[in-house]
Amino acid sequence: MVILEGGGMAKGRAGWRPDLLRAQREAHGLTLEKAGERLRQVAEEARLKGVPAANPQTLWQHEQGEVYPGPHYRRAYCLLYRATDPQLGFRAALPGEEAAFRLTPASDEHNGEHVLAVERAIHRIAAGSDEADHLGVQQRILDAWKRRHTGGDPHRPVVILVGGYAGSGKTEFARFLTQLTGWPLLDKDPLTRPLVERLLVSLGGDPHDRHTDLYREQVRGLEYDCLMQAAWANIGCRISTVLTAPFIAEMTDEGWMQRLTNRCASLGVDVAPIWVQCDPESMREYVGFRSAARDAWKLGRWDEYLQTIDVDLRPAVPHLVVDNRLGAAISLADQARQAIREVYA
Repeated sequence: MVILEGGGMAKGRAGWRPDLLRAQREAHGLTLEKAGERLRQVAEEARLKGVPAANPQTLWQHEQGEVYPGPHYRRAYCLLYRATDPQLGFRAALPGEEAAFRLTPASDEHNGEHVLAVERAIHRIAAGSDEADHLGVQQRILDAWKRRHTGGDPHRPVVILVGGYAGSGKTEFARFLTQLTGWPLLDKDPLTRPLVERLLVSLGGDPHDRHTDLYREQVRGLEYDCLMQAAWANIGCRISTVLTAPFIAEMTDEGWMQRLTNRCASLGVDVAPIWVQCDPESMREYVGFRSAARDAWKLGRWDEYLQTIDVDLRPAVPHLVVDNRLGAAISLADQARQAIREVYA
């Protein structure tokens, strides 16, 4: 029997090869004890939310295939061994997924490999529809990152909407874009949560409700209005901004998106919607890992929740897509962050 960290069974993990994890450790000349020390160190340096305890027994269970590593362990392993999930045997590679990912060691000369590391992560942003200019948005992000060290801006300001279902990894990817570009991040949850919870209580509801008619009909609209009003404060100053929220109803409403695009265009600001695609298994893992009270209903009724969403949903307007199935985009973003720190520390 194979156990998932945190309980439950690892039901036939596709492509899981525990032997590759042990091979990586031995190739690096690490004992289980030393590997645990390095895992904790790299997780702390990367400021991962969950720093693994990484005791030798747990690492041994990972390598023997007795326990499938949780998301915090997998991210730390990828950073420690400078490898992707498929290379470490955590899963099979997605079609067309980058199989190799090299980072510039801190002792190397600045030879441009750090730029390649960032570019590989940014190339997770693909065209989600025929009209979407994914190459233009990729270049805009890269230019903003490089501009932080060289100065000058050849582009108009842009508003990037990063949307997706709960646990898709949209917030993590939005933070990555902000760290690269220096553009301000407006995240719906921390921006509006205190107000939303107080409003729900005043209406006689549960402060953590995100699924009833009360929330959808009397609170959700105000929540998004607060987010967009904050965005307009930046847009009015022609400041490029990254917004992250589910945007389920908004991105699928062609009229809403067109009004946003028209109003921004009148101010000389572009709009780039990015949809983060994810699989149900990864979404459940992410949602469980963050342990937010607002997710209790979803986790307690996961199968019921899945009946209310369409994992193949896409925005109704030209858009970009980040394929985060099985955590591929987040893994690359973690490693790109490490490349940036090593070069610019």
